[in-house]
Amino acid sequence: MDKFAILKSLAPGFLPLLIFIAADAVWGTKIGLIVAIAVGLLEILVSYIKEKIIDKFILLDIGLIVLLGVVSILLDNPIFFKLKPALIELIFCVLLGVSIFSPVNIMLQMTKRYMKNIEFGAAQVQQMNKSLKVLFYIFIVHTVLIVYSAFFMSKGAWAFISGGLFYIMFGVYFVFELLKNKIKQKNMWAQYKDEEWFDIVDEAGKVTGSAPRSVCHSAPGMLHPVVHIHVADNKNRIFLQKRSMSKKIQPGKWDTAVGGHASSGENIKDALKREAAEELGLTDFSAAFITKYVWETDVESELVFMFFARYNKAITINNPEEIDEGKFWKIKKIKENLGKGIFSANFEFEFDILLEQVFK
Repeated sequence: MDKFAILKSLAPGFLPLLIFIAADAVWGTKIGLIVAIAVGLLEILVSYIKEKIIDKFILLDIGLIVLLGVVSILLDNPIFFKLKPALIELIFCVLLGVSIFSPVNIMLQMTKRYMKNIEFGAAQVQQMNKSLKVLFYIFIVHTVLIVYSAFFMSKGAWAFISGGLFYIMFGVYFVFELLKNKIKQKNMWAQYKDEEWFDIVDEAGKVTGSAPRSVCHSAPGMLHPVVHIHVADNKNRIFLQKRSMSKKIQPGKWDTAVGGHASSGENIKDALKREAAEELGLTDFSAAFITKYVWETDVESELVFMFFARYNKAITINNPEEIDEGKFWKIKKIKENLGKGIFSANFEFEFDILLEQVFK
């Protein structure tokens, strides 16, 4: 997860506090307090209507706003006015620090909450913590500068440091990250230009990026789309292919009739037709969508689109490098050999779905 995604996912929880900072600067503490609390309560109401839960992160945010507002009103003097931006940023520093340096990762919990309980792998959590560390140190440096300018610099210098400098620091950081990511993508493209690339997707199938085959097959968590077609004749015999012994995954196992990856930019329908033609020479057929599911192994994560087709013509193996042989199996024969290491684990999983949804 990159820095932009992290900030976007955390924004709903911190929105009332951000609004308080802006409204306080424009209209003063009392009006800023009223506006921010109103926005927070509206967020809680919308959240409750949509999901039937009260958002605890927004409640925490409102509590911080009330505390800051009351302290601001009670300590209404020039020095406190100058230190108030530092106090607000110190709150962010504490939240970031607790998340990074303690077992309680508040920011991770917030991100999961606002990204619909998405699960993160160890590598993604590590990347998130790395991003949060950078944000933590930016806030720390800026907070120290505000405190120093409040006591030892002119009012004009303090105004620039507490306001404009903050946006300049973040702007420089994000431009640097943007350029670094572009250079990284360019170098990756040069390194893997001769490889097939796959789209990286979420569990709904929405494309979020792309990566070369070798990277996808060595990094579990990089979900990429795959098509499977189960083929049966009018006698309800299921055609299976035997995977070549040279295959890295499940060599020598009997598997789904057609299985393959969708190339980057290729839609599922086109991938379906291409894989069927490449592996078994199937061109004149109609496939019905059965289901889609996530299949994870030690080496990869796939979003599998499962289809079923009837086919009564001769089937030929067009890809001997990956397929040793192919034949029709009776359902009874498949049942007798389940769990004996003859079939791929993926096929045995899908066979249960076929029995439930196709061969009732």
